[in-house]
Amino acid sequence: MHQPLTLTQLPRTISLAPPTPEIRLRKLVDEREKMIEQVKKLKSQLEQKTQRNGTENSLGPDGEILENGDDPNIMELQRDSTRQISDYKFKLVKAEQEVTALEQNVTRLEGQVTRYKSASENAEKVEDELKAEKRKLQRELRSALDKVDELESNNSHLSKRLEKMKSTRGMAQTP
Repeated sequence: MHQPLTLTQLPRTISLAPPTPEIRLRKLVDEREKMIEQVKKLKSQLEQKTQRNGTENSLGPDGEILENGDDPNIMELQRDSTRQISDYKFKLVKAEQEVTALEQNVTRLEGQVTRYKSASENAEKVEDELKAEKRKLQRELRSALDKVDELESNNSHLSKRLEKMKSTRGMAQTP
């Protein structure tokens, strides 16, 4: 049931005696293999990153791998990004100022609309009152004109009677 343990599976710190040259050699070989594996992993990660970032050549002029801060393409992209960010921040501030100015305009115009609406309502009220007064004055004028006509008619009638009476008296006095 149990499989026999190999040398690499045995714990290495069991013995308190100084390590023998074979053990030291074995440790060095293990470390070398681990380092080779780590180098392979790092190379594959680097290839994946260069393919993902779209940079074809991430090696410097003397064949060494450039860090992110040293790559001219990345530095240029960072500068462009920084410039775009500052442009957008400026545009945002400018847009916020425009929004504030427009909000103030809206508030001012709403106040004007309220004033004009109130003035319009007052003007309509005054107009209605003036129309009512005009109708009243027109009625009074018609009434006064009717009265004038009646008085003129009465005056004419009385003038005729007076003339008749004068003429009858004058005839009576002239025998």
